[in-house]
Amino acid sequence: MKFGSEAWVLKKREEQRLEAAQMKFLRHVLEIIKLDKEKNQCIRGKTGAQSIVKEIKQYQEKWLQHVQRMDTNRIPKQALQYKPKGRKNIGRLRKRWRDQLHLRIKEQETCQTLHEHDNDDD
Repeated sequence: MKFGSEAWVLKKREEQRLEAAQMKFLRHVLEIIKLDKEKNQCIRGKTGAQSIVKEIKQYQEKWLQHVQRMDTNRIPKQALQYKPKGRKNIGRLRKRWRDQLHLRIKEQETCQTLHEHDNDDD
C-alpha cells in the first residue's frame, strides 16, 4: 500500500480512504465484521499495526533526509531544489510535496514548544 508513497501529496480525503482500506484489511485478517462494533484502536492493538497515514508520513520524512544527504548532481536532489520560473496558474495553488513537509515540520515545532511550556509550568 505504501509503494511509491515517498512523493505522494495526501489530502484529507485520500488519508481517509487509505485508513479505511487498511482497516478493511485488518478486519479481514482478524475475521472481525463491522457488526461486531470493534474499535479501530483495538484492532490495531491486536495486530500491532500503526496508522498507514503515520507510516507514510514517517516514510516521507526518511526520504527527505535521504535526499538531503545526496550529492547535488543527483536528480532527486535537483528536483527538490528546483524553483520554476514564469507565471503561476490562476486559482488555488496545487499542494506540493515540499509545502506539505514544511507544514508538518512547523506543526511539530509548535507541538514541541507547547509541550516545553507545559513542562515549565510544573
